[in-house]
Amino acid sequence: MIKIICVGKIKEKYLRDAIEEYKKRLSKYTKLEIIEVSDIDNQSIDIVLLKEKELIEKYIDVRDFVITLEIEGNMLSSEELAKKIDSIFNNNSNITFIIGGSYGLHQDIKNRSNYKLSFSKLTFPHQLFRVNLLEQIYRAFKINNNEAYHK
Repeated sequence: MIKIICVGKIKEKYLRDAIEEYKKRLSKYTKLEIIEVSDIDNQSIDIVLLKEKELIEKYIDVRDFVITLEIEGNMLSSEELAKKIDSIFNNNSNITFIIGGSYGLHQDIKNRSNYKLSFSKLTFPHQLFRVNLLEQIYRAFKINNNEAYHK
């Protein structure tokens, strides 16, 4: 099973539609759960990170292999991500991806992470990034199943 815990809600219909499309495509390969926690606003960065951490931690199981999305994380090609996901599923039944909010992730969440992943040194809106992550997870399953997919 793949779980994606993310801070914030998707507001734009076109992004919700894209997410639903990838959820449908991924259902052929794995169970997928997307958990949205509220983003905290109008407070100091430290308080925002702490409150978001508390919301995120409620959904992390001790058995989850946690992958945090961090600018400082490891950058992988699509093929390398596919191998990573395949390797993780050899030993774990659950992979949990965590996408932080505007200020990133609390250090405790980063410390809990089993693997830190970066898509780029660029900053992406978390709503758009969720679509990018789902597309790459879908691509990984296509690669791991030796199925054709556009390049």
